[in-house]
Amino acid sequence: MQRRELLKFGLGASLFLGTASLVGCSKQGAAAGYQVLRDDDLPLLEALIPVVLAGTQASVHTVLSSLDSKVAALSPAMLKLTRQLFDVLSLPVTRGPLTGVWGSWGNASSKQVEAFLERWRTSSLEMLRQGHASLLQLLLMAWYERPEAWAACGYPGPPKI
Repeated sequence: MQRRELLKFGLGASLFLGTASLVGCSKQGAAAGYQVLRDDDLPLLEALIPVVLAGTQASVHTVLSSLDSKVAALSPAMLKLTRQLFDVLSLPVTRGPLTGVWGSWGNASSKQVEAFLERWRTSSLEMLRQGHASLLQLLLMAWYERPEAWAACGYPGPPKI
């Protein structure tokens, strides 16, 4: 990439992210039955969970419930960052260009979700790689904290005291 192209890309990215920040960070309250997960977060997470936790016995509802309690326990600063990540992934203006999923998450195929995850995992942008790692850590933590996940990985559970 030549210097001129890099400057154009940087300017375009700045404008794009600036627009997204003005639109994003929804003030929406928690969805019914959840402490902090919002209605706008649910389609994204419902699309990610079966792909990230493929091969496990994880149910979407169970993982969402665990994830909600984990996210609710985050510090205010970490909760804000997590919500910003969910907003960027949920807003149509940012979802398409950043994820390659141009329609709603509810209509995304598992192949599209896998392609998005791979795109972020291998991105040259550190911010996207960190977003990928954060999503995976949140979902894996939400599932593997549950006793029903322990047997499949050979963990007998915490010692009885």
